[in-house]
Amino acid sequence: MTDQHMKPRVRYVIGPDGSPLTVADLPPKDTKRWVIRRKAEVVAAVRGGLLSIEEACERYTLTVDEFLSWQRSIDRHGLPGLRATRIQDYRE
Repeated sequence: MTDQHMKPRVRYVIGPDGSPLTVADLPPKDTKRWVIRRKAEVVAAVRGGLLSIEEACERYTLTVDEFLSWQRSIDRHGLPGLRATRIQDYRE
């Protein structure tokens, strides 16, 4: 694929707290502890076009299913849905 066919990259997106979020602001690649804010930042980056879902999954060693579960949790329950200790409260 040539550069002409690639989707242009955005420089920043609006993060979950309403502030601009750049690639440099994203969680470190070696993140092991996924708090709500970090998950929400990665979802916002993908939704806004800062990273593709494939790039996010490779960067953070996530499965596509894991990433999509974060996205679904935000859509259904907002940021509290990302809380790992509360996952049973939100499961149907």
